[in-house]
Amino acid sequence: MKTLTLVTDLRKELQQLRSEGLTLALVPTMGNLHQGHLRLIEEARRHADRVITSIFVNPLQFGPGEDFDSYPRTLEADCEKLTAAGCDYLFNPGVEEVYPKTQGEPTRVVVPGVSEGLCGHKRPGHFDGVATVVTKLFNFVQPDVACFGQKDYQQLAVIRKLVTDLAFPIKIVGVPTHRSPDGLALSSRNAYLTADEQRKASGLYATLKATGQKLAAGNTHFHELSHQARARLAELGFSPEYVEIRSPDLGPPQQNANQWVLLAAARLGKARLIDNLVVHRDE
Repeated sequence: MKTLTLVTDLRKELQQLRSEGLTLALVPTMGNLHQGHLRLIEEARRHADRVITSIFVNPLQFGPGEDFDSYPRTLEADCEKLTAAGCDYLFNPGVEEVYPKTQGEPTRVVVPGVSEGLCGHKRPGHFDGVATVVTKLFNFVQPDVACFGQKDYQQLAVIRKLVTDLAFPIKIVGVPTHRSPDGLALSSRNAYLTADEQRKASGLYATLKATGQKLAAGNTHFHELSHQARARLAELGFSPEYVEIRSPDLGPPQQNANQWVLLAAARLGKARLIDNLVVHRDE
């Protein structure tokens, strides 16, 4: 695996790759890699000749009082995992390489609609930061394919709209959430959980599944189902931020639909956990 830190070196390297007619898949990450990230790399290898992973803790997507300074940074271990997974390139730039100092505030990319509500409401400006850094990574790398986890369902929706609206010639691949045996969605922020909280954390997905079963069976009292799920999470020791039922495009849910998505965010100790579940109506 070749590691690059400068955009000029990255572009030179990838220009050579393209001159050979090879295709490229990008896996953007913030590091502290786990098995879910490695699944993204595995999927990326199915779609392109070469895979590049970026590791960059993006300051623009962290709000005031959030965990930018304490976010786990484990570059040496990450490099070992990437090499074992067969990643071809690592792009690991510094903050000033991605956001060179210019006069005033940096340009930001805003994706309206899908970035509003849910985590967009709870973390103002978060998806502007995501959209901005992803746009820059797409510009730096110019991949044929980019892979993102479905655990961040709203983020994936933001990126799909970004690519469509800005006419990026990039195929976006959503990769199913990788879970621990008890159902907890893998996340770098799970490292904040204590051993006791780790045991409790699976209750988030269990609550979504129980709610999804009612929804699939024909209970379309959306507000009531969401209220019951939040109450259940509170009983289990979470501090729920939201549990919402949406249409798959994140619009309002329709009672006569055959598919919905359940989305939730809840705090448990120092960790903020998110998860989702796509639900199909029983036939």
